[in-house]
Amino acid sequence: MAKRLIFNGFSMNAVSHVYHGLWRRPDTRQTEFNDLAPWVDLAKLLEKGRFDSLFVADVIGVDPAYQASWNTYLEEAVQIPINDSGALITALIGATENLGLTFTSSILQEHPFNFARKVSTLDHLSKGRVGWNIVTSVSHNAAQNYGFDRIVPHDERYRWADEYVDVVYKLWEGSWDEDALIVDKERGIYADPGKVHRIHHKGERYRVLGPHLSQPSPQRTPVLFQAGSSRAGRAFAARNAEATFITSLSPEGAHRLVTEVRSQVAAAGRDPGDLKFIQGLSFVIGSTEEEARRKARDLDEYRSTDGLLAHISRDLGVDLGLLGPEQPVDELDIPGVQGLVRFFEEANPGKRATVADLGRAYAYNTRIVGTPESIADELARWQAAGVDGVNVIYQTTPGSFVEFIEHVTPVLQARGLAQKEYGPGTYRERLFEGSGPRLNERHPATRYRGAFGPQAKVA
Repeated sequence: MAKRLIFNGFSMNAVSHVYHGLWRRPDTRQTEFNDLAPWVDLAKLLEKGRFDSLFVADVIGVDPAYQASWNTYLEEAVQIPINDSGALITALIGATENLGLTFTSSILQEHPFNFARKVSTLDHLSKGRVGWNIVTSVSHNAAQNYGFDRIVPHDERYRWADEYVDVVYKLWEGSWDEDALIVDKERGIYADPGKVHRIHHKGERYRVLGPHLSQPSPQRTPVLFQAGSSRAGRAFAARNAEATFITSLSPEGAHRLVTEVRSQVAAAGRDPGDLKFIQGLSFVIGSTEEEARRKARDLDEYRSTDGLLAHISRDLGVDLGLLGPEQPVDELDIPGVQGLVRFFEEANPGKRATVADLGRAYAYNTRIVGTPESIADELARWQAAGVDGVNVIYQTTPGSFVEFIEHVTPVLQARGLAQKEYGPGTYRERLFEGSGPRLNERHPATRYRGAFGPQAKVA
């Protein structure tokens, strides 16, 4: 029997997420993003379609990164205006029962002590359905919004991330022993003081005494996602993540990436299967191939080239609006470009990536156009390459999700590639069948279990 794929609805609490320009279409609700109602409708739709999660991306700054200005970002709503992803997830907990709820939070934007308490609260309220997408941010303005002159160098951000997760791991996994709760109404004792501990963290960026103020939630640590595509990002994912969001340009490129990173997972002392690979894909669906191609052409009438290039310029930290489209990227000194270049070159061995290639690669090379059956065939190819699931990227919302659920999901379910019902337990238990609600013992966070008692060896 085929192993099922994981499916997440990929969105952003903003007007325009990935396919810039399409917010102008009359059949999308993107300009209603400030209203809770369309988000509740979307969450219920995804739950009805047996999606694993709503995965909400986020950014925390806007740079004048395209044509030396921020005008395109504001004129075309390229991820601004944008609201907080964690606040949105909070509002959707009561509207859902089984859907995982994954939000994005940068190491820049919140002190780890407060963040740990907020996540524990969300995990309690959702009965263990929360995921955290760990990001380090790429925008200078993001850094400037939190007191820095500019974004810290790439590899230093991941060293910062290492300490950040170390703090929250100590709080989530080590501050409260598993048997700390007494909840004895007769004696009036709720928790055993001897089994709740300070963590005494002293690091380069943080000093946190503890204890964690929330009692252990159903998962203790949320499901951990990460999306970095650089070498440092992949190494961080290999050590810490339970799922990594990738945007390979072909199944062959995905296979090379998965093979490489799984070897790093094993080198970090984990099982290669401890890390799930979630590929970003979008879909245009027709009853025939010709109908699907016609629908794709219709969607593309609204596509904004400037919007796409502005988005990529921000992510790369280079103004593509000032460069020649056929200029080879390897001739340019662009910090942070290695991720997209690597994705392109993995799919096109021996070809040098140009500026225009990066633009085309960003969104449209991971769009599948076809019938439900041909799309299911293509998803089986991605799975055979080592991909564990899909972040379904919308072109219109909720329309892209409605069409996928109504037409593609039944075909996938018939082939065993999509779940027909939710399994029992927490978000983590559903993603890792046969596991418990907590991180497995191979994860580095678990070294803090029992580490802060009277004979504590970890500080």
